[in-house]
Amino acid sequence: MSSKILIIEDEEKIARFVELELSYEGYSVTKAFDGRTGLELAETGQFDLILLDIMLPQLSGMEVLRRIRRTSSVPVIMLTARDSVVDKVSGLDSGANDYITKPFAIEELLARIRNALRNSPLESSGGTLTAGGLVLDPNRYSVTMKGKPIDLTKREFDLLHYLLKNKGIVLSREALLENVWGYDYAGDTNVVDVYIRFLRGKIDELYDVKLIHTVRGVGYVIKDQN
Repeated sequence: MSSKILIIEDEEKIARFVELELSYEGYSVTKAFDGRTGLELAETGQFDLILLDIMLPQLSGMEVLRRIRRTSSVPVIMLTARDSVVDKVSGLDSGANDYITKPFAIEELLARIRNALRNSPLESSGGTLTAGGLVLDPNRYSVTMKGKPIDLTKREFDLLHYLLKNKGIVLSREALLENVWGYDYAGDTNVVDVYIRFLRGKIDELYDVKLIHTVRGVGYVIKDQN
């Protein structure tokens, strides 16, 4: 079955061009020309990926993204004419999976779409994932510990999701970077350690458990408590 992509873009020529290219590649495409309509469509939960412009009428792309992230982990790629670091950081911090600046080569956009779909928790989410009293539901985008909800950022959720999918397997920092941050991440591998600390603070330390383990010189593993 072809992946369903929602384009939220107020420039109709760009939206139509992208729609034609994606349709040619076999994707099923729906368009929205303002933020409010786009959000209503996104909240139906029927899409595998969203292309979201930042500058939109009625509701800004950033606000649409924030509202989507309250309930969904669907991959979102931001589209914008503004190539500023502040915009990129703001979008990524708000939960965007990727960012591409207009004008863009369609080949690059297609590659980023393929990568986002490949790394999507929705792609092979199945049912809930557990470790000890920890429960992660990728379809509801929720995490609980002994029934109590845990509030995670998008990146923390994706990291925990990948650890749980590979429960009992020691994962190197490089593997975590590639699969959680993406193939083109150019930052320091220490970012993995930072986010592991964040997760431990919200799970292990808060609930007095030991689920996330360090394997010195190798990486990290999540296990059920003995």
